[in-house]
Amino acid sequence: MRTERYAVIGHGITYSRSPEIHARFAAQARQLMTYGLIDAPADAFLATSRRFFASGGRGLNVTVPFKQEAFALADALTPRAHDAGAVNTLAVQADGTLLGDNTDGAGLVRDLGHNLQCRLAGARLLLLGAGGAAHGVVLPLLGAGVAQLVIANRTPERAEQLAEHFAASGPVHALGAPGAALPPRASGFDVIVNATAASSAGELPEVPSHAIGAGTLAYDMAYAQVETTFLQWARKAGASRMANGLGMLVEQAAESFLLWRGVRPDTSPVLAALRAAPRSAP
Repeated sequence: MRTERYAVIGHGITYSRSPEIHARFAAQARQLMTYGLIDAPADAFLATSRRFFASGGRGLNVTVPFKQEAFALADALTPRAHDAGAVNTLAVQADGTLLGDNTDGAGLVRDLGHNLQCRLAGARLLLLGAGGAAHGVVLPLLGAGVAQLVIANRTPERAEQLAEHFAASGPVHALGAPGAALPPRASGFDVIVNATAASSAGELPEVPSHAIGAGTLAYDMAYAQVETTFLQWARKAGASRMANGLGMLVEQAAESFLLWRGVRPDTSPVLAALRAAPRSAP
């Protein structure tokens, strides 16, 4: 039985923990597979990906800045990839065509609900950002039953466009639109998710005043050994809990593994191992 090849592809991703995660998944599930890292030039995603698949590769995880290009490369899309407008997982199907999926939203919801024991049903949630990362998680969050999802972005027009795109799927509004008022100063949102790229630059995203209350969970989709600027700010502002995106990374990887190998690994021991041996991005 031959060993099948998988990899993560991105630009400037030498710090990625995905190979470590999938190696642990493979060992746990006793799967014959290897998982590598492809740090592709910014203008060479299509050529690099096609070479990988032409040489027998069976699947790719796709990270920044290639998720939109992966969307275009896929021959078929899962519903959640279609809705997100971006692909973070490519899989070779039985007929040789490429299936594109987006596991980011499922990973976020699983991390919030299962690992962090955060009740999303009925929660008021503030989503910071309106780019690709935010686009991929709106529908899964609505599907989890949030009572209100408010989108705030440095460019308000982009937040409005994102809210309008998903308006038929649930209670989602751009900040400042009818139905998207800030909560009272004493309460704040139940959850604030930072989906901007500010943390990678060590910057603080624009956060509306009164957004954080004593019961707020502040969640940064970025992951690193040190606390991000957003989480530092949230702590000082009085949030009750803070979490980074390491759990989301592991959970979305498990969704990819399920698509590729037909089995969903147990993420708890893998997440515990990664937390016990932290490694930060440069």
